[in-house]
Amino acid sequence: MTRKIACVAVILLAGIAAAMAADAPQFKLRGDRFNPLTWEEMSQEQRALVEHIVSGPRGSLNGPFNVMLRSPELGDRLQNVGEYVIFKNSLSDRLKELAILVTARAWTAQYVWYAHHSLAMKAGLPPAIAEAIAAGKRPVKMESDDEIVYKFTRELINTKRVSDATFAAAKARFGERGVVDLIGTIGYYQTVAMLVDVDRYPLPDGATLPLRALKR
Repeated sequence: MTRKIACVAVILLAGIAAAMAADAPQFKLRGDRFNPLTWEEMSQEQRALVEHIVSGPRGSLNGPFNVMLRSPELGDRLQNVGEYVIFKNSLSDRLKELAILVTARAWTAQYVWYAHHSLAMKAGLPPAIAEAIAAGKRPVKMESDDEIVYKFTRELINTKRVSDATFAAAKARFGERGVVDLIGTIGYYQTVAMLVDVDRYPLPDGATLPLRALKR
């Protein structure tokens, strides 16, 4: 009788384990200094963060999320900011992606550039602008909106300030909400750049580093 009970218990546990495995989100994390976590290794809080991300509009755990999982409460707050910046930003996709590329170049954040260059091209940013930014140069020809975002982003990152003229131009064109959304975009992607750069987050297999080191 005891043996039968033990067998039944084993079967039940196996069934529960199989059900939990079936319910686990399908993903494969990557990382370098931060080892990629598996579902089985994660705490309840880490699993909740994964579920929040994969059930949202991103549907992907690429980029900084393997690092964010090490502090899941902070990670959840950050990913919510990122969701706003990416999907609810008052700036157009083209201007948002321009600010992200300028930020990625400032940090030589290879993965951020790799992930967002194609998005910038899809959003209509001229390739020549991206090429100049990648080379550490000011683009020669920009539309007025591009120039405002480029100048604001570079000035804020380089000088840690924004001049009255630069602020006035951004406010006049995008409104106060647009200015704050631009600052939020820059700030969020500086955080992302720090996370992936500290991790030395790898590019997909076969991809080459898109940014070269700039002379100081």
